[in-house]
Amino acid sequence: MVERLGTLEASFLYLEEPGTPMHVGGVLVLEAPPGGLDALAALVEARLPLVPRYRQRVAEVPGHLANPVWVDDPEFDISYHLRRSGLPRPGTERQLLDLVSRLMSRPLDRRRPLWEAYLVEGLEGDRVAVVTKTHPALVDGLGAVDIGQVLLDVSPDAPVPEPAEWQPRRPPSGAELVWSAFEDYRRRPSLVGLARSVVTDARATAVRIGGVAAGLVRTARSAILPAPHSPLNAPIGRQRRVAVARADLDDLKRVRKAHGGTVNDVLLTVVAGALREWLLSRGEPLVGGTSVRALVPVSVQDEDGAGGNQVTSHLVDLPVGEPNPRVRLARLTYAMRGMTQQGRSVGADSLIALSGFAPSTLHALGARAARGLSRRLFNLVVTNVPGPQMPLYAAGGRVLDVFPVVPLARGQGLSIGMTSYDGTVFFGLNADRDSVSDVEVLADLIEQEVAGLVETST
Repeated sequence: MVERLGTLEASFLYLEEPGTPMHVGGVLVLEAPPGGLDALAALVEARLPLVPRYRQRVAEVPGHLANPVWVDDPEFDISYHLRRSGLPRPGTERQLLDLVSRLMSRPLDRRRPLWEAYLVEGLEGDRVAVVTKTHPALVDGLGAVDIGQVLLDVSPDAPVPEPAEWQPRRPPSGAELVWSAFEDYRRRPSLVGLARSVVTDARATAVRIGGVAAGLVRTARSAILPAPHSPLNAPIGRQRRVAVARADLDDLKRVRKAHGGTVNDVLLTVVAGALREWLLSRGEPLVGGTSVRALVPVSVQDEDGAGGNQVTSHLVDLPVGEPNPRVRLARLTYAMRGMTQQGRSVGADSLIALSGFAPSTLHALGARAARGLSRRLFNLVVTNVPGPQMPLYAAGGRVLDVFPVVPLARGQGLSIGMTSYDGTVFFGLNADRDSVSDVEVLADLIEQEVAGLVETST
């Protein structure tokens, strides 16, 4: 029995373009483990059986009679997917991010399992980094895990299991794939038209995704009007530029306590203020009513990180024309509260259909959801994923930084991902190298905006 990709999983592959790859990126910076990169590589190999999909590739059905299937890769080579790299001295963060930018610009090889991980040494301060790239089609369902998750332990002394011997199953022949497709049709005849239209016509798949997006439009009245004009929306190239910022979680909670709202409201206020200053630095005209519309998938969890794998999403107009940060926060708090109370959010099931939600790909929600509608509906994606507020370890090395890299949709020059971990919120900014070439300026403005909000709370 073959395992077939679902309709939307397949659409992630068919709708992907070379200039806008869908893979979700992550950057872990950690103290150098006692055994160095060898220990990290051994840990990846030992934990690989926990993510069996990571040794499977996508196989097309002859004649496109049905969606592709997952098959074991008989030529799986861990050394292809797990690569080593080193930074030249002095090994600054900027050098690391230059490497990350180049890695994120390259699409994954469709002929192999759809993931890569890079072990990077040479960071100043005796640190190393793990850079991951994972395709959303690889992770299916709310309970799925990815390689980044299975690497992390709550103790530096967690045992490393011995690598288990793996024997790939024989890939099905073309005739077997065709037969399995007809068997699926016999059991579920309604699939015939659906599957054929999905695999033979990407535009038909886009229409179905657009139907889910239409539901988003109906549930969020702000989406009825086109998204405001913004320099964030322009034709983009294949190259990326990644920048990062940090904020102390206690500082954000202090702002929330002083002015109301939630930590997420404060984070959106930070983003709005930074975008305001960035637009002014570019000479963009701003008036009191100027806004930038963000698609904001939010994990439904308590502030202490408790909760389940649920997510809701809002289309939020960030008031970049408002010069007063406290007024910006009040407006966003009111808007977010109103969306939740009036049912103007998109529920978890809709987001799963819209953009392939899974724990490892939460930051990708909405990034590719309405690729044909993105310029009309929203200007950028802003994700916020609460993480554990305790230290984690990989091969004995303590994880210090966790930066997300959210993929770009066609016509969108910037995405912002946020992850809270061990008392810090980490911002990952992924930008088109040409249209948003000054993304480092925006990252600096984020940290300045946090400092300014803290001053208003004392």
